[in-house]
Parts: sequence; structure tokens; C-alpha cells
Amino acid sequence: MQGQMRNLVKGIHSFQKGYFASHSKLFQHLSASGQSPETLFITCSDSRVVPNLITSAAPGELFIVRNIGNVVPDPALGDGTAAAIQYAVEVLAVQNIVICGHTQCGAMTALLNPQTVETLPFVKHWIDQTSKVRLLIEQRYAHLEPERRLNVAAQENVLAQLENLRSFPFVAERLEAGKLRVSGWVFHISTGEVFAYDPERDEFTVLGA
Repeated sequence: MQGQMRNLVKGIHSFQKGYFASHSKLFQHLSASGQSPETLFITCSDSRVVPNLITSAAPGELFIVRNIGNVVPDPALGDGTAAAIQYAVEVLAVQNIVICGHTQCGAMTALLNPQTVETLPFVKHWIDQTSKVRLLIEQRYAHLEPERRLNVAAQENVLAQLENLRSFPFVAERLEAGKLRVSGWVFHISTGEVFAYDPERDEFTVLGA
């Protein structure tokens, strides 16, 4: 554990002497002017998913919300994720919202195998918000092999969270007015590819191809 902390401290020193030093004017601008990100990026807490790295976004460009399973909760719950969404939309006036799932997602594994989190009540309660995805997988994709079924669950979960997102009145209003765009992505850890949902084709297609 101490070794890991030493690595983090070394990383801070490296950041300060390297990236920060070469981008000091950017950070001075961000400090003086505040933040004005164009995109709210909602993704999983998984340590292998790094939004700024995946998108090559600079500091100040993404307003990031992370939770287990990139879940957008029911507006009635009014939790931290809902508060962040409202702040991003109504205060920061973001123009885009991306919900990004990923392959090999532990939350989706727990969703498909709920018995694995029976002893983790907080995790179970959170994952249960996506129970409709579990039912959909059981009804439509039970014939698939486990790995493929897990990937499909990640995709269907992204679509379910997009639906939840549209249930926030302030999101729906801006979508109707053409002031906001929402996108659903799935990041493939092993290949680095990002697949985006294409509503016209009703499928996920690779970005940047």
C-alpha cells in the first residue's frame, strides 16, 4: 500500500514538472475564468475507463460523472448523480451529454448474476435500478454465450440510461429546443474502440472508422 501511495506522489511531481508546467497558461485561464465544458460525460467508476484519455480532452472540456454502471437514476431519487446532471445542464449549459458504458463491466456482471452481490447491500440497491435491463437480456438474449451476453448488457444498459436521462424535465426541454444532444457509447477495453449508438440503424457502430 505504501508503495502505491509513493507512486501516486511521484505521479503528482511528474504532473507538476511535466504537463502542468507546459500547460500553465491553460490552468491560469481555467483558474481565472472558471469552467465552461461543452460535454457532460457520464461513465462507470471502473479504473480502466479514463474519459480524458479516451477522448484526448484537455482539462476544462469534460464535466465528468462516474458511478457504478454509469447509471442515470430516477429523477425522484434526487441523488448526487441527478444533482450533477442538473448542474451541468442548467448552470454550465453543456451542449452534449454522453453516457459511456464499457466491456467487462463488473456492474453488468452483477446485474446478470444478482446473487454475487447479495452480501453487498449498497451495491445491490444501486444495481437494482437497472433491473429492467436484466429482464430484457433474459427475454431476448438468453441464447448468447456469457461474454457476448455481457457485451449486449453493456449496450442495452446505455440505452436504458439514455431513456432515464430524457425523463429529467430540464433535459427534455433542451432536447426539444435543439439546445442539447445526447449520445450513447460503449468503450471496448481490449481494443480501445468506442462504439456509438446510431438510432437510424438501431445499432452501435464504431466511432472514428
